[in-house]
Amino acid sequence: MKVLILAGGSKSTISEDREGIPKPMVEIGEKPLLWHIMKQYSHFGYEDFLVCGGYKVNMIKNYFRDYYIYQSDITVDLATNQVDIHKKVTEDWRVTVADTGLFATTGQRVSQAEKYIEDDWFLLTYGDCLSDINVKELVDFAMEKDKLVTMAVAAPIGRNMVLPIEEDGLLGKLSSLTQKGNEAWTNACTFVLKKSAFRYLNGNYELDEQLLPALSERGQVAVYKHHGFWCPVETLRNKVDLETRWNAGMAPWKVW
Repeated sequence: MKVLILAGGSKSTISEDREGIPKPMVEIGEKPLLWHIMKQYSHFGYEDFLVCGGYKVNMIKNYFRDYYIYQSDITVDLATNQVDIHKKVTEDWRVTVADTGLFATTGQRVSQAEKYIEDDWFLLTYGDCLSDINVKELVDFAMEKDKLVTMAVAAPIGRNMVLPIEEDGLLGKLSSLTQKGNEAWTNACTFVLKKSAFRYLNGNYELDEQLLPALSERGQVAVYKHHGFWCPVETLRNKVDLETRWNAGMAPWKVW
């Protein structure tokens, strides 16, 4: 099952790089957010990735092209330009990096990925969130519910929108945001989709403005409630907090 990672937004505002870098390339513990996300998915056996890039997509391409060099010790003979790799370190990943456009919406980026999807199901995640979601459990839940979209939800952090979750475990109409009960949930930016969901992606819209409302009206969005860790990396405060956890060996998203 392929894992789509949306990594095409505008430059990060929380990086110290003056030239600007894609948000998924912001580093936590000297590793890009993309690396952390992919390590999580590969831990559960999902190692076929499609990175939907846009802003400075070549930076992402170069990172994966030279991945084993970044991870390994090297000796460079400057006279002959020969490079020797010592203790080559890499991953069992298959990574496709697609340029889905600088100004494309999330819906457009997913639409462009259709030609790369061969299976009936695929995973979709945003490139700026970390979590300890059990991806295998999420996939099993999605296949059991057999809806076009299964969306993971988590406890809201900061200004995240609270979603209307019905008692039957489906996403209610997004026009009604009255939350029943004492629990509040927000979109955790992690999905399992059927390939047939592509027919609902035919406009210049963000996913939460087109796909989710259209399918929730049809009762086709199942909700997987994640009670563990989830954090969008939106501010410098988020980055510092995650760095502190990682450096202390207490990173809850490090499931591998």
